[in-house]
Amino acid sequence: MTSYPHWQQVPTRWKDNDVYGHVNNVVHYALMDTVINTYLIERGGLDIHDGGVIGLCVESHCNYHASVAFPEVLSIGLRVAHLGRSSVRYEIGIFRSNRGEPVAEGHFVHVFVNRETRRPVPVEGKLRESLEALA
Repeated sequence: MTSYPHWQQVPTRWKDNDVYGHVNNVVHYALMDTVINTYLIERGGLDIHDGGVIGLCVESHCNYHASVAFPEVLSIGLRVAHLGRSSVRYEIGIFRSNRGEPVAEGHFVHVFVNRETRRPVPVEGKLRESLEALA
């Protein structure tokens, strides 16, 4: 298992299962988005409601290795693979709670922009420090 400096436990929900009896692939993307943004809000001070800077997803990808289904608790690992001036590329591992082999691995790219103009802005201050801690 590859090392991730941040972990978050996330339970699957009844509605996550699809007609095939497993967590639908779009849920994996929602889990990635949730873990990233929870970290940014709690550790990076990102104000998603009134802050002048927001993160926009410009790229995401997921490789699926195994099926999961409700009810399971998943361990989501998060790290930063690249931190640029205004963007960050996260890598995410989704594991069963025992953290054995990953059930899915992916990446997610944010570009931080001015809320009003939607133009890229530098990642600075507490936000940058929190992301550097994941590198």
